[in-house]
Order: sequence, then C-alpha cells, then structure tokens
Amino acid sequence: MAAPEAISGFKSSHEAFQCSILVVDDNAINLQFMQKILEKEGYHRIMTCGDSRNVMAVCKNNAIDIILLDLKMPYIDGEVLLPEIKQQFPDIHVIIVTALTDIQTVIKCMKAGAFDYVVKPVENQLLLSAISRVQRILYLERENQSLRKQAINLKNPEAFQDIITQSRKMMEIFCNMEAIAPSPWPVLVSGETGVGKEMIVQTIHDISRRSGPFVSVNAAGLDDHMFSDSIFGHVKGAFTGADKDKKGLVQTAAEGTIFLDEIGDLNMISQVKLLRLIQEGEYIPLGSEKIHRSSARIITATNQDLWSLQRSGKFRKDLNYRLRTHHIHIPPLRERMEDLPLLVDYFVGQAAAIQKKEKPAIPDQLINRVKNYYFPGNIRELRSLIFDAVSRNQSRTLSVKMIESGFQEQEANGADCYSAGNDGSLLFPNNLPTLQQISEMLIQEALKRTNYNQTMAAGMIGISQSALSRRQKKIKMDDIPGKKS
Repeated sequence: MAAPEAISGFKSSHEAFQCSILVVDDNAINLQFMQKILEKEGYHRIMTCGDSRNVMAVCKNNAIDIILLDLKMPYIDGEVLLPEIKQQFPDIHVIIVTALTDIQTVIKCMKAGAFDYVVKPVENQLLLSAISRVQRILYLERENQSLRKQAINLKNPEAFQDIITQSRKMMEIFCNMEAIAPSPWPVLVSGETGVGKEMIVQTIHDISRRSGPFVSVNAAGLDDHMFSDSIFGHVKGAFTGADKDKKGLVQTAAEGTIFLDEIGDLNMISQVKLLRLIQEGEYIPLGSEKIHRSSARIITATNQDLWSLQRSGKFRKDLNYRLRTHHIHIPPLRERMEDLPLLVDYFVGQAAAIQKKEKPAIPDQLINRVKNYYFPGNIRELRSLIFDAVSRNQSRTLSVKMIESGFQEQEANGADCYSAGNDGSLLFPNNLPTLQQISEMLIQEALKRTNYNQTMAAGMIGISQSALSRRQKKIKMDDIPGKKS
C-alpha cells in the first residue's frame, strides 16, 4: 500500500490530471459513502450506478477511467459484468469492492482483468491507494501518447549535444527524457552493456534542474553492510572503526539525484531498504535509531532483465514495479545502424586528437564492414576498436584490417555471436555455424524459455516432443568422446 504522503504528493503534482470514476453498487448508502470519500480526497469526476443493467450503457456514453465494482448485485452479478467490461472497454481499470473474501473469487476476478480487490467494510486508505495506483498508470499512459503524437522538438537540445546520434528512436527517447525529467518519481534506464546508460542518466539529472547534486554508486558486489553504509551513512560507534559520523549518499544528494548502477545485482536485504526509501522517503543510518527523510530523486540502471530476475526470486516484485515508474530502454547499436558513420567519424577524430596524430581518412569499406558486425559491447566496444585501430594505424587512411583484427576474438566465440537485426533477421559472425550447431542452440534456448518443459519447448520450435527428446539424446551422445548416435 502506498504511503499517504505518496498519494497526496502524486495528486498535488498533477492537479490538472483528473480521472473519471464510476461507482457501481446496488446499495444506495454504499454509493453515497464512497462518493463522499472520493470527493473529500479531491476527485470530482464521479458517477454512480445502482442498477448493474445500466453499466455497459454508461461506459459506452461516457469516458470512464476507473470502475469501483460490487460483485453481488441483483439482475447482473459483478462477476458477469467484469469480463464484459474488459472485453468491450479494455482501457477501463476495474477495482472490485465487495464483502466477499473467498480467495477463489479473488483469483477469478484478477484473471478476468480486475486491477485490484478491496474488501468491505471499505478501509478508506486501501481504496484511495488502489485508485492512486491506477491514476499514476493513466497519467503515464497519456504522457506517452502525447509524446508519440508530438513532433520531435527538443526544449533543451544543448543537453543532448554529447550524445552522438541521428536515430529517430534516440530522438524519441530524448523527448521522453525531457517529459519525465521534472518528475519526482524513480526512473529505470535499461539496455545492453555499452549503450550509454550513464550518459542518459546524467542528462536526465541535468535537465531536471534539481537543486541538489548528482551522486552515484555501483550496486554490483556490494553486500548489505557496504550498501547501507554507502547510501545511508552511519553514526559514530555503529561498528568497529566507525570513529565519527559519516553522511550517506542520500544525505549528500539532498534535493538532487541518486544514481544506482547495476541495480539487478543488489542483494535481497538491501532491496527491502531501498524499497522503503522509495516508498516512504525514509531511511535509518547504521547504528542510529532516528528516522531520516529524503526527497532525492532515484534513478537506476541495469543491463539485466529484472522481470526474469523477479521470476527466479532474485528481485522483489514490489521494488521492480516501483523502480520503473518511468522506464527508458536504450536500443542496442545494431538497432540504430544509421548512427554508425557518425560514431566512427567522431571516435576516429577523438582518438587522433588525444594521441596528437593527424586524423586518418575513413574508407567506405570500413563503414560497410562495421555495419556487418553485431557489436555485443555496443558503443563502448566500437570506441575501443576505433581507438586501438587509430593507435596502430601508420597511414593516412584507416586500415579495414585494423578494425577486423579487433572483431576476431569475439567472432571466434560463435555461440555468442547471433543476434536479431532490427528487421527481425539474424546477424551472424564471419564463420557461419553448421546446421547441427544451430539446431542445438535453438533447442537449448527453447528449453530455457520454457523452464525446461519439453512439451512446451517442442511446440515453440515446431517439432513434436518425441522429436525434441531424440535430438537431445543425440546431442548428449555426440558430447561423449568416441561415441556417435
């Protein structure tokens, strides 16, 4: 449940945004009660419906965002109405408000598309918290729709001048960054290694105009003590060697931004403490009993799939959702190939200037060769390859062979070199795999994605379960020296 201050903070930050709420209940007293609760909280677009037979018509003739739906009503049950509402009006968020507490009913309603479930007698804060969560989702959805409609016209173009790109995808991301920069809510920046997540995070802070500083910490390899000491600080005597008070990054950031890199590596105990900081705005320094408050903006970054970590029990579900209130995903270099000529030219010039050498010419063959490489390390890898090639280059034209020699180590590991192009095609290394190698990798990937369920894996790649089993046995036999099936 969201903290009261989090709810009021969201509403005060977005006073112009109002959602339309329909309350459906056959009991007139319940309708009046919930309407008063909502009006007192500042919601003004409220409709009530005491006859379940009229609900679909009300939805058809009015722009409804949220329905507070009772389950047990005469004429048409809420359990019958719910799937009909979600089928005809999928954008409406339905919150069940009922005296029924049967767990099977709850599960059935959630499967039918209910957003949340509140039990009568209604606890005001629980109801308002559920509505606030929907309101936040609606606000972000409409914010994103607005971004897609508007032309790419940056308000702070100078803030992006160090990010070398002409990609339409990146320009749309820049617009999104400008839109969310003033928001107090957390931002998750995701993307593969080397795509430039740190630059994106720093830029968000720069254009946010927050009065406090930008502070950062890498969560990888930090145990809970190190994390707590870095983020929250400690008081004198908290542990052996703590001979004086130490400010944590939260206190240092004040009204600024805290950047937590590699957030997917954060241990579970520290995740609980981070969740409290985000949800309640509270933290406790090591060795202290005094609760401190923080209004610093939290931005995190990861190259891992947090959904996958959540499913495997390594990342908290509630923290995952909190972190991605705003989410920016940076596409890999292979999905923005139009940037390659710009980046190559920029890095060649930068490398030559640092080494005080004349900038070599860049042949067309080099650009074509680079475009056929899959870049698992993205922009960071490209920069390293160019810097190495310029260092070793002895002529006025940059040698293609210099670049190709840098590809060889990666391309020698063929199993790691397959990736999807932006048109859905596969990108391969120079040395093509055999059909047997492709078959083995496809089977292994299907098994991983289905948690090693052979029937599901077989269906995913279009073969029978028995055929998949035979192929697996053949792979295992081929792995035994001196044996072939």
